[in-house]
Amino acid sequence: MDRLARFEAHRPRLLGLAYRLLGEASEAEDVVQETYLRWDAATGVEMPEAWLTKVVTNLCLNRLTSARARRETYTGPWLPEPVFTDRGELGPLETAEQRDTLSLGMLVLLERLTPPERAAFVLREAFGYSHREIGEILDRDEAHVRQLCRRARQHVGEGRKRFPASPEDRRRITERFLAAAVEGDVPALERLLAADVVAWSDGGGKVTAARRPVSGRDKVARYLTGLARDPRMAAMTVEPRWVNGECGVVIRQSGTLFAVLVPEPGEDGLVALHTMLNPDKLTFAGSQKA
Repeated sequence: MDRLARFEAHRPRLLGLAYRLLGEASEAEDVVQETYLRWDAATGVEMPEAWLTKVVTNLCLNRLTSARARRETYTGPWLPEPVFTDRGELGPLETAEQRDTLSLGMLVLLERLTPPERAAFVLREAFGYSHREIGEILDRDEAHVRQLCRRARQHVGEGRKRFPASPEDRRRITERFLAAAVEGDVPALERLLAADVVAWSDGGGKVTAARRPVSGRDKVARYLTGLARDPRMAAMTVEPRWVNGECGVVIRQSGTLFAVLVPEPGEDGLVALHTMLNPDKLTFAGSQKA
């Protein structure tokens, strides 16, 4: 197997790692490409997987500081770039932990962490690396890595309760939600929404979107039915598709990706709705094959 083929065998996992660390698919692609250039020039690499993982992680850590500074001045709520995951683009999603660390809700929570905490958490929870292996990647001792993982789980756990629904159940929930939203059926929407549901919309100042989160069952239901009555919706197509390991809703205008909405189920109904409208942050998803 030549060097390029060996690298390509690792590409989905490396892209999945970089995306979870950065929350930006385009940036993650740049990191993976830079990693390949370093791989192509390297000699004497005895353990390719470990070597590539360390390079990707450190490149992402270097980018996270500037990325967080940009997000502090972002117009309106910041959401991660959505990625369609029905073809394994970001590596395996076989376990609940792998899917959860890729969800939009989790990626938003990961913004609370310091870059080292985020790296340790992702390597441990999404990819199953041991504390010792993470220490070798981050150049830290094992005790420090355990501390990073513990702090990360505490920060993330404060804002998230995992909902143990199967992919089939998630698709059924999304299809019911989509039908109610398209029909403007407020009572049906209210039955699907949790009392404390929050709707987040990311327009980035490029398109019209709510500048602040919409909270509460009644307000969110009215907000959704208002969107459904927008005259522009008559010319759009709406369909379910797997986004970030979750069943989301894809909206296209004349074949062009217009928005991606991902509902997040909870024990008492949908607890969050994440909607990406910023066209700049739909470029990667729009380039993915249907």
